[in-house]
Amino acid sequence: MNEAKVEVLIANESHIEYVQTILQTIEDAAKVRGTGIAKRTPEYLEQKMREGKSIIAFVDGEFAGFCYIESWGNKQYVANSGLIVVDKFRGHGLARRIKEKSFDLSREQFPDAKLFGLTSGAAVMKINTALGYVPVTFADLTDDEAFWRGCQGCVNYDVLQRTKRRYCICTAMLYDPAKQKNRK
Repeated sequence: MNEAKVEVLIANESHIEYVQTILQTIEDAAKVRGTGIAKRTPEYLEQKMREGKSIIAFVDGEFAGFCYIESWGNKQYVANSGLIVVDKFRGHGLARRIKEKSFDLSREQFPDAKLFGLTSGAAVMKINTALGYVPVTFADLTDDEAFWRGCQGCVNYDVLQRTKRRYCICTAMLYDPAKQKNRK
């Protein structure tokens, strides 16, 4: 991929043609990992593209990755969700580039919001840590019920329910802009 043309862009209406490919790529990756996913409809991803709240990546003009942002709890929290990189483009730093662009977009659109994510992937944890996220308990995340309903598609949802949403297999990570300002 060193000599390939890599584009990481804010998605827009012209990218709607990739929605089915994105959804299939996310579903296939979840099956390989043995995890669930927050089920999203084609209409939902189309809306994210129209609103300028998603990132899409291409390598030599071919779809290569995606991520979108969602706000929760009266815009006090923002999640970067659905991060996916097509198998053949993994291992070249593309997920990091997508996540960085998504992070910047989130900070631009919601400058005072806490950014968070749930992940079971070591690569995403490493990317998040580099961006200033820290591991937190689930209690530190949004209490917005709509967000937590998204976990119902995961094979580990019973763990989340049994522990009254205190623990799960995923690691919760949070970027708090107020705490970042204090560190500088």
